[in-house]
Amino acid sequence: MDRSKIPTVPLSSGHHIPLLGLGMSHSGGYSHNALLYALTKCGIRHIDTAKRYGNEVMVGKAICESGVKREELWLTTKLWPGDYGYENAIQSCLDSCKRLGVDYLDLYLMHWPDAHVPGKSAREARAETWQALEELHEKGICRSIGVSNFLIHHLDQLKEDCYVVPHLNQVEYHPFQKPQELVDYCRRNNIVFGGYCPLAKGQALNHPTIQKIAKNYGKTPAQICIRWSIQNGVVTIPKSTKEERIQENCEVFNFHLEQEDMDCISSLNSNRKLIHLTYPLWRG
Repeated sequence: MDRSKIPTVPLSSGHHIPLLGLGMSHSGGYSHNALLYALTKCGIRHIDTAKRYGNEVMVGKAICESGVKREELWLTTKLWPGDYGYENAIQSCLDSCKRLGVDYLDLYLMHWPDAHVPGKSAREARAETWQALEELHEKGICRSIGVSNFLIHHLDQLKEDCYVVPHLNQVEYHPFQKPQELVDYCRRNNIVFGGYCPLAKGQALNHPTIQKIAKNYGKTPAQICIRWSIQNGVVTIPKSTKEERIQENCEVFNFHLEQEDMDCISSLNSNRKLIHLTYPLWRG
């Protein structure tokens, strides 16, 4: 796929993020050959990873091997809560850049709102950490900064405590989990909404409504789910370690879902959250 066919969305930072990316994962979510294929054969230029996933070094290696110029890439990584706090956040960002083999990040996200810094409330820890990201943004080390899994009250607090409103909030988003109130809040505040888990961990692919719509369009259920997300204006990050699936997931810009079908898919929303995290998983 020609990378020029992947639209971009403007962020309040002044940069434009590709509407479709390829997500990495810490649970079997990295394949070196698949990432190389995505970069060299599918025109993917938006890669989304995180320190937590443990694959930043390999992602950097794949980027180098692909021959794709750094300025053509959009590279997102995330700060793990165990590294929250001003000094820790600064160092963690620099360490991620080193592992990825780059001088700057296109987008750096606070991975979760949960924050446990000794002697500070969760709100104070988030604010202190965000101030570090603001400094990294001011220095150009992070061209855009944002958050992941933040709810409205977390974003309200950050607005009150800090200067820069997050450029993007990345949250679980699929036909069974469509947090419209949060989406609307982000748009009112000029925060781009990013969505991960667009296939609902594969659960959406077997739903009869989605299968019927896919058949009507001559597309796969995965393509219908991704197209639905994109048409809702969401920066969409599907994950796959299979070359043929990555190719399939990219072929979503040559058709348009009718509003009736968009509404039909949206009606499947049941606030079914599939991604959960508890403090003991990241405390150490």
